[in-house]
Amino acid sequence: MATWHLTTPLRSEDVLQLRAGDVVLLSGDIYTARDAAHKRIMEQLDSGGTPPFPPEGAVVYYVGPAPAPPGRPIGSAGPTTSGRMDSYTPRMLALGVRATIGKGKRCDAVRNAMCEHGAVYLGATGGAGALLSQCVLAAEVVAYEELGPEAVRRLKVRDFPLLVINDACGGELYVTPKLDL
Repeated sequence: MATWHLTTPLRSEDVLQLRAGDVVLLSGDIYTARDAAHKRIMEQLDSGGTPPFPPEGAVVYYVGPAPAPPGRPIGSAGPTTSGRMDSYTPRMLALGVRATIGKGKRCDAVRNAMCEHGAVYLGATGGAGALLSQCVLAAEVVAYEELGPEAVRRLKVRDFPLLVINDACGGELYVTPKLDL
């Protein structure tokens, strides 16, 4: 297992070197989107529009952050369960999104799409939202402000700590080898 310092937007060569179990310290801009935002993005795409952020090399974090306390750009920002976005994710990856961030397992269709499009799934530690928010330097709503915490935001992060759960080669951290007993 290796530790990688990566900066967004992610390039194909950045993603293809990662393996399940690697640590990633991510810096740059990432975009937040949960269920309601993904539904809106799909509606935009279906009507011939584009996503509210440039998808090529993008990283999407499944989070609905808490309001910012005084002097901070964002409140607690822990990951939500990624499986709720599984029906949208293959299409997002086909647009060029290189990584998603959340918690929990991904379905077969998402894992296959990661291999097909050269993308990864990164795990953020659930229950550590206050700690993760310390890596956020700036936050701004870029779309769907009326969705409140589920609006799409651009977060500027520095050394955001993540684990590679699924890599672009089909590796999965959650799979354990079968033991012969």
